Amino acid sequence: MALPEDKRRLDDVPDAPGVYLWKAADGRVLYVGKAKSLRKRMRQYVSGHDERERVPLLMEQAADYSFVVTENEVEGLILENSLIKQFDPPFNVRYRDDKSFPFIALTMSDPFPAIKYTRERHREGTRYFGPYTDAKAARETIEVVRRIHPVCRATCVQWKRVTAHGGEPVGTPCFDSHVGKGPGVCVGAISREEYAKRVESVAAFLEGRRTEVVRELEAAMHEAAANLEYERAARLRNSLDAVRRVLERQKVVSDRPLDLDVFGIDRAETISGVHVLLVREGRVLAGNEFVVDKGLDVPFEELVEGVLERYYAEAPHVPREVAVPVPPPDAETVAAWLSGIRGSRVRVGVPQRGLKRDLLALASDNARFALARYKHRTRYDEERINRALLELESALALPAPPLRIECYDISTLHGRDSVGSMVVFSGGRPDKKAYRRFRIRLQTDEANDVAMMREVLRRRFTRALRGDGKFVDVPDLVIVDGGKPQLSAALHALRDVGVRVPVVALAKREEELFVPGWEEPVRLPDASCALSLIKRVRDEAHRFAVEHHRAVRAKRATASALDSVPGVGPARKKALLAQFGSLKRLREATVAEVAQVRGIGPATAGRILNALRAAGRDEGLRPEVSRSAGILGEGQPASEGSAR
Repeated sequence: MALPEDKRRLDDVPDAPGVYLWKAADGRVLYVGKAKSLRKRMRQYVSGHDERERVPLLMEQAADYSFVVTENEVEGLILENSLIKQFDPPFNVRYRDDKSFPFIALTMSDPFPAIKYTRERHREGTRYFGPYTDAKAARETIEVVRRIHPVCRATCVQWKRVTAHGGEPVGTPCFDSHVGKGPGVCVGAISREEYAKRVESVAAFLEGRRTEVVRELEAAMHEAAANLEYERAARLRNSLDAVRRVLERQKVVSDRPLDLDVFGIDRAETISGVHVLLVREGRVLAGNEFVVDKGLDVPFEELVEGVLERYYAEAPHVPREVAVPVPPPDAETVAAWLSGIRGSRVRVGVPQRGLKRDLLALASDNARFALARYKHRTRYDEERINRALLELESALALPAPPLRIECYDISTLHGRDSVGSMVVFSGGRPDKKAYRRFRIRLQTDEANDVAMMREVLRRRFTRALRGDGKFVDVPDLVIVDGGKPQLSAALHALRDVGVRVPVVALAKREEELFVPGWEEPVRLPDASCALSLIKRVRDEAHRFAVEHHRAVRAKRATASALDSVPGVGPARKKALLAQFGSLKRLREATVAEVAQVRGIGPATAGRILNALRAAGRDEGLRPEVSRSAGILGEGQPASEGSAR
């Protein structure tokens, strides 16, 4: 159910900053957004002119809306985050699996705060550190921390008894305390003041302030030694060694005390992989990675903003600087929001050069690997491909899923150097060995894509009927790039040859599929697997055609009158250029002078001069360059797969 006409006017929406909610007919919240002007932003959605791919699908499902006016944009962003957490709208950026983000927590509201591994949502009175990449990393960090500064574990039975008694000792030591791994809270071996200092050191370590921890341990160790407390000094020395081992494992990237988070993002059709490099005091502490439920169907800038909002709504620490691949649409508002959380100014920007740019490239590479691992683990590609083929079978009324799809495109420049491309997708994946290219034979003074498309299809299926092994496989679906004229040309070509295969035309502007005999074009849903596959096939055909066209133009641009002379190749052309400098001087030379060039005898010299004087034009002389062998990208020779 779409938004009723009487509500599309949005007369009750003010021209003020705030948060808006699009809702389904059953009241479910579909999307939460913020805006400087609620009226302008919401009218953009209902106008039908919004170019973002997800908007038409959202408005098809939206049946109602609501809004909340705020004092400014930062308040709007805070409220937006709160509402997203509350309603988890499907059109907002959201984590694929919240359970994959463990935290380390300190129970600060307890008399003796304990450390714990948790996946819980934030509770008041508890301080969280993370999120960590996986459970193993978080648990290992807890063990390292407790070797450096022994604190109680929240799972300790005796600690729970001490907490229940208001922090009073219970007299019975726990196992950790008995073996020297615990602080001895259960038997009153440590005061609250000393324990509180230890907890602060643990917090500093978890926040990445490792050098501060080293200085404190060194000072305490020297003090203990000076006071002849050798056992305590030995324990502090062991803790200091543990910290230094951790620091040695961490990569130093800067001598400056950088406090920086670097976000790398890689996108697939509906999901994105995110990798966050945490740089503290110039060292890369760790990399947090996760997958969010947004991909190519939202602008990259909006995706970046959504990722920042979701991440820092839960992350316990906000650094001085945040590096992103592209600036979010409301970068100033996001920076102001983060500054409010941190309590000091936070910069959000795109690094252009140097170390930070290198870190961004590293984070982007890791985001790509994270997404690939997720796709492999969840069989994401296989499921989407199978769904896409079934959706195409249903939407186009095909007799079976189109396991072999062929797509054709034409590339020309005012009718010159015209070429056609044929790309093949088998089982939803590119089959590059089956790609073919065509040099258009049609002679015309202007571009005529329709006639050229007809020629390409006719030649392709004529060769199939003749038993040509390169064209013998019959497609389950033929796609031609264009609209009704190209579809008509394809049908005429197949009729001329006497072949019957399903054919559709894809119009790029509205992504409409024209089907023979159907009055209305087919518009696949914007977020559908079928549309994503169709666009991939079409874009690949266009890329292949354009690259071949460029190669043909480049070859023609390097041609000269010498190309028609038998026995004169690139090496001899270079030698002639080195000797004479230009075709004009070469044309004016005598046969004897030309014959003096190494590798050219009198007979060849005579043929060269006759060809140049017959051409009657002066053009630059350059060695022939043919890039066609590298255009296919499959290691094939340039002639392989060509249809001429």
